Amino acid sequence: MAIQQLSVFVENSPGSLVSILKVIADAHIDLNGLSVADTTEYGVLRMILSDPAKGEEVLQEAGFIVKATDVLAIDVHDTPGGLLHTVEMLSENGINVEYMYAFGTKLDQHAMIIFRTSDNRKAEEALRAGGAQVLNSADVQERLHS
Repeated sequence: MAIQQLSVFVENSPGSLVSILKVIADAHIDLNGLSVADTTEYGVLRMILSDPAKGEEVLQEAGFIVKATDVLAIDVHDTPGGLLHTVEMLSENGINVEYMYAFGTKLDQHAMIIFRTSDNRKAEEALRAGGAQVLNSADVQERLHS
């Protein structure tokens, strides 16, 4: 049950993030989570938005290069070893984690981890079989705004 992530390619210079975040804010789209990876010349801003389709539309209209990607959102207990168990399940099933990032939720002792794997379908099956809680878009919104 993949969710949509938007990746925006951005120049690595002062103010670049401001222009992207302003487009999102002006469109009244909630920014639920993000990750920024950079090189010396450009960066990639990965975002989980309340309305990814609208976000993709308004960012493209504003001239940004945007790519929608399926990722997995996993609820992880925010305790020592909570993430370890999830990553072990993937490793034991031969699934590579291409990248991940995390953010907190309003649920006590829980974090949300966003995964992009070598095979999201296989990863979801392995995680569910191992007892992990794979989230859909509605689950993500509920955990962030409860």
